[in-house]
Amino acid sequence: MTSSERLSVAIVGGSGYAGGEFLRLALAHPNLHVTQVTSERNAGSPVHFVHPNLRGLCNLKFRKMADLEAADVVVLALPHGSAAGKIAQFEGLGKTIIDLSADFRIKDPALYQQYYGEAHPAPERLSEWVYGNPELHREELVGATRIACAGCFATSVILALYPLLKLGVVLGKDIIATGLVGSSAAGASSTDASHHPEREGSLRVYKPVGHRHTAEAQQELPGNFPLHLTAISTPRVRGILTTAHVWVPDGYSERDVWSAYREVYGDEPFIRIVKVGKGIHRYPDPKLLDGTNFCDIGFEMDNDSGRVVLMSAIDNLVKGTAGHAMQSLNIARGWEERTGLGFAGLHPA
Repeated sequence: MTSSERLSVAIVGGSGYAGGEFLRLALAHPNLHVTQVTSERNAGSPVHFVHPNLRGLCNLKFRKMADLEAADVVVLALPHGSAAGKIAQFEGLGKTIIDLSADFRIKDPALYQQYYGEAHPAPERLSEWVYGNPELHREELVGATRIACAGCFATSVILALYPLLKLGVVLGKDIIATGLVGSSAAGASSTDASHHPEREGSLRVYKPVGHRHTAEAQQELPGNFPLHLTAISTPRVRGILTTAHVWVPDGYSERDVWSAYREVYGDEPFIRIVKVGKGIHRYPDPKLLDGTNFCDIGFEMDNDSGRVVLMSAIDNLVKGTAGHAMQSLNIARGWEERTGLGFAGLHPA
């Protein structure tokens, strides 16, 4: 495909956060043309009634899923468990399918059942999907027509830990990661954009143990370390700031940590290492990443104990969901990887 050609896009479940964010990105993408957006509840209403930021940019009206027509790309932004049971129907509508839910992320049906509490509806199809994390699966994404978008908390954990685990320098101790997450990653329904359960209020732990994204991190990270995730909701709507603790051998220095991240992420267009010795922006800050596809990673090392505290920040709706998916689609189609993802964020924020 040449860069001048355009693909038609249908977004299924476009009234929620994930679908709305993919729509926002797709409207500005030179190779995509959004032709359909579905919402059972809002069918017949203009899209901008639910997504007011798109007023004047999108003239589409929501339609029911039953009225979907064929498109080159079908983006599934449905609640977890909904896409897998209807996957044959969606495959009949488009050659390329992107699923923003968790339905096809986990390759092991037993692991899926352990963390999602039910048997997978289509276990025989799991091997057909590429996990949509470009930093880990760029080669597999080339030409892919089934992309399972990575989870947001999982993305922040995986990208923070991956270089040190890949290079085999982490001691065999438990890894503990805590994510401060905005309401759009803390239980808000993917099909009801008016539902903001954590928009107001103080910090609270909403998933102390057994977070579902543990399954993705276990699947994707090298080394098979005991991994423990805790999610704490924050009053913000967007953003995740994750801290993770690992231990490295005696003699492993801060310079070695720097070298590890440069070696693994040196050419990555959306990974930035943030570690500054002075000033107010010394560590990753999700506020500065709202609307962007960047993952900012920083660290601090305790030389006395060998503990490295890793920090990663993302916008959970972009690098954690729709932006990751768009980046994966760019790679799959042979387009420049950053196409449609050039927003630099805002400061002050």
